[in-house]
Amino acid sequence: MEYGFTDILQLFGALGLFLFGMKVMSDALMDLAGDKMRKILATMTSNRFLGIFTGFFITSIIQSSSATTLMVVSFSNASLLTLTESISVIMGANIGTTITAWLITILGFKVSMSAIALPLVGLGFAFTFAKKPTIKNWGIFIIGFSILFIGLQFLKDAVPDIKQNPEILEFLTQYTDLGFWSVLIFLFIGTLLTVIIQSSSATMALTLIMTAQGWIPFELAAAMVLGENIGTTITANLAAVVANYHAKRTARAHLMFNIIGVIWLLIVFYPFLKLVGRVAEYTGSESPYLSAAAIPVAISLFHTIFNITNTFLLLWFIKPIARVVERIVPIKLDVLKEVDEPKFLTKDITKYPETLIVSLENESKFLFKNAIFEIVSHALNIHREDIKSDKKIKNIVKESKEDLKTKVDELYYTKVKNIYGQIISYATKGQSRLKLTEEQNNHISEIKVANRKMIEIIRNVHNLSRKDTIYNTSDNKLVQKEYKKFKKRIIKVLRVIYLFRKGDEETKEQHFERLLKLKNDAMLGIEGQSNKSINKLISENLVTVDIGSTLVNDNDNVNDIIKKLIAIAELLYSEKDTLLEKEE
Repeated sequence: MEYGFTDILQLFGALGLFLFGMKVMSDALMDLAGDKMRKILATMTSNRFLGIFTGFFITSIIQSSSATTLMVVSFSNASLLTLTESISVIMGANIGTTITAWLITILGFKVSMSAIALPLVGLGFAFTFAKKPTIKNWGIFIIGFSILFIGLQFLKDAVPDIKQNPEILEFLTQYTDLGFWSVLIFLFIGTLLTVIIQSSSATMALTLIMTAQGWIPFELAAAMVLGENIGTTITANLAAVVANYHAKRTARAHLMFNIIGVIWLLIVFYPFLKLVGRVAEYTGSESPYLSAAAIPVAISLFHTIFNITNTFLLLWFIKPIARVVERIVPIKLDVLKEVDEPKFLTKDITKYPETLIVSLENESKFLFKNAIFEIVSHALNIHREDIKSDKKIKNIVKESKEDLKTKVDELYYTKVKNIYGQIISYATKGQSRLKLTEEQNNHISEIKVANRKMIEIIRNVHNLSRKDTIYNTSDNKLVQKEYKKFKKRIIKVLRVIYLFRKGDEETKEQHFERLLKLKNDAMLGIEGQSNKSINKLISENLVTVDIGSTLVNDNDNVNDIIKKLIAIAELLYSEKDTLLEKEE
């Protein structure tokens, strides 16, 4: 019996059906549990054991190590995970992927799913008519789960039987009788298949079917599994090509971890296989060396024992692996971008709400602590380093006689406008396209409010700057004194905000309380000390009516700037629920 072109097409069709079922099932599980899984991943600590458990748990739930790894790469790209955290999660994901192998082995080879697969598709289809999204997603999961095993059954039928096609065995003999070279050849085949198919689960299914049909012996099937472990890292490395150095390091660490595991196992390959064979016999199965039907279970055992052992051995070398990867992928600073280009906003961040939010936060903080800080301080002829220093505020104001000739409009157009527009664009698109919780949606709204306040501050400080330049050299010392008071108040707020965002947990609380007090002072408005002194100047005819009204307006302007600066600091740096003011 010849195996013709039609049979090859059937094989590809069966493989496609299997992959489609796997994708539908995995996507449905991501919709059902993805939010919770990402939240767990985003809030995990640097504890390596917790990282491994997190990777294992997420991969076991969503049934896709590639999805977990891509999530980790995206989170690394957005600086949500450190390199050591990412490595530990990927280690856990490698163990989690063994669950899929057991699922295929038990339900695909030990139990006949083909008889109940079609009724399950019907059941799942009925669920898709439900109005509740959760029930609908469960229906899609059941359909994907059933299609996966229908595809697996077609795969088993499409792979030619050795007894009916003895020429295949003759063809394979030239590659299976080369001793350890055969192991290396099949390791390469496993890697290549996984790279082409982009699914280690599909390659695992093919490997199990080939062993069950008697194509290849146990040791060569194990070699293919090792190849799958290397091939599955390609997905993450491809995703990291256009990402930043954080993501590239994570992807390289994944590749290095799996390659190290394959290398040490090749050294102890045959003794390790004998150990797995004994474990298989101990659990009640036949020896995989004697029975082809026993190989699928033995291969799943091999896959599980290898990944657990590899993780346990390399667990203690996470930091050395991280250091090697850091040398391979050096830091490529984002600040090399043009001044008016976003530093943290890329297309990749829009995949998940968590990566979008943290990138919007980072971009907004970068804009605030650099461009806005510079514009506000320079507009008042104050050097930023003086604000950050321990120098007394009255001395800073006394020394601020030099006109820095700050062009606020020019700074806005060169350093703020484009980045502000990008932040609002990404935030708005994220709110309309991503599935956000109410909390996440509110968080993005807060970031938009903070950015809008930055633009308003630029407008406010532009008006104040012109008046400060005029009246700071006024012959009327009383008017000079009032404008110096304005400066002192803004400098004080900028300094406390600087200390607040740079401080540790203990000092941050103190600076936060100081900010709230300064905010309350600014909110007193007409009852404040500044307005009282201005009213006194007007009532005693110490200033003209025009200058008096200008002072009142500028005092209100200063209060407005202070309130907005503190609101931005609260929205971007505070973990407390203050802040969206009622006026918003």
